[in-house]
Amino acid sequence: MSKTAAWLNAARLRTLPLSVSGVVVGTALANFYGKNDLLIFILALLTTVGFQVTSNFANDYGDGVKGTDNEDRIGPKRALQSGLLTRIELKRGIAISVVISLILVAALLYFSFGLENIEYFALFGVLGLLSIWAAIKYTVGKSAYGYKGLGDIFVFLFFGLLAVLGTLFLYSKFITGSAWFPAVAIGLLSTGVLNLNNLRDFESDTKANKNTMIVKMGFHNGKKYHYALMSIAFVSIVLFVIFNAQVWYHYSSLLAFVPIGIHMRKVFKTEEPRLLDPELKKLALSTFLLAVLFYITLMN
Repeated sequence: MSKTAAWLNAARLRTLPLSVSGVVVGTALANFYGKNDLLIFILALLTTVGFQVTSNFANDYGDGVKGTDNEDRIGPKRALQSGLLTRIELKRGIAISVVISLILVAALLYFSFGLENIEYFALFGVLGLLSIWAAIKYTVGKSAYGYKGLGDIFVFLFFGLLAVLGTLFLYSKFITGSAWFPAVAIGLLSTGVLNLNNLRDFESDTKANKNTMIVKMGFHNGKKYHYALMSIAFVSIVLFVIFNAQVWYHYSSLLAFVPIGIHMRKVFKTEEPRLLDPELKKLALSTFLLAVLFYITLMN
């Protein structure tokens, strides 16, 4: 495999649709409230991609160094685990990705707030730094929060609340009460993808002392937790639509929960962790579908 292919493998491009779902939903809300800006949309997408690639490089490095990625791992082989990239190369990749992300954050905030709104610039600058910190510290270091069962909370906060509400604020300089419903939904669905990953890796994570939520609560309780995440996400979108629908097609985003319902049935029937691997892609793409439908139906 060439070095380019190795870096693309480490970047895990298949994770990008899920990562940008919050930005798409936040932009949809901004459009719904009469706020549009193509440059902000593009920069927000690029910034989010930068965060996700940084996270993917860091996760590859962190799990590889800790030995969590080993022959017991079920998912796709990682770059460090497979010897496609060395520790030094991955460290350099993380550093370069962080620098690019910082440049994108600065550009996004400048075009969103300018220097006249320095308090907003400073606040979102701190949030950008926290996003980069969270991307790296999930698996890297002795205090990696992913090894303490805290990954779910961070995914909910950063992929859901911050991604959706933060994006809306970049356009509008305000947040509405109704905007919390889709923010919660995207956060819970994103957490569901992480939960599926942890359900799949239940046995290998247990052996590697990676104390995810699933390792702590057990496989079957983890499945119940998964149903709760999906169900509350559905209710959240339903509530947003009920409170805000102005025309019939505003209900169209609910169609995304058809494949999610089929996915839940599959999870219910699956008793062997490794057989859940295909469901990660299905839920991630269903979440992205929800974001796209939400965007299309709310366009002005």
